[in-house]
Amino acid sequence: MDIKNSNYKLLMENDDETESLGLSDSRNGITIIAAAAANDALGKDNKLIWHISDDLKRFKKLTSGHAIIMGRKTFESMPNALPNRRNMVITRNKDYIAKGAEIFSSIEDALSVVKNDSQPFIIGGGEIYRQSMALADRIELTRIHKEFDADTFFPNIPQTKWTLIKEKKLLTTKSDSVSYSYLTYIKKNK
Repeated sequence: MDIKNSNYKLLMENDDETESLGLSDSRNGITIIAAAAANDALGKDNKLIWHISDDLKRFKKLTSGHAIIMGRKTFESMPNALPNRRNMVITRNKDYIAKGAEIFSSIEDALSVVKNDSQPFIIGGGEIYRQSMALADRIELTRIHKEFDADTFFPNIPQTKWTLIKEKKLLTTKSDSVSYSYLTYIKKNK
């Protein structure tokens, strides 16, 4: 099985043993969720560069039951829309059709229809993340402790605007080829 399909399979499977996510009680707001390398690399040729099964399980656990907002290229990198989520695709192409997803011309338009969702997620790609930084209240970032060659990057997280409130370092396991940390940021009060 190739990495793209094995990543997708993990997002589809049920996993009752996923550890507690440790989110604070204040779960309201827009959350950016991403995995980025030490050099902010996200992917190359519209594919993930690494395969971390525990991180994919965490992604599934966090996003299940919520809206996930993504760009067209991110949607096209998946074999199908992700189940148990409201898949929302941002594209300038007014004729674009995405099976299992709703189409919007802007992030703001997508967010306007999910006001009842306590925590909609922005799931990529690079340009969508950049556009969302001003709108988001929280960032759930998996930081991969290695640099990768990439063509898509996560935006800088300015310390003047964001506070790191939680960090959990994880060591490399047999099934994962890299070490990584889970980082939670919240936007500073203006």
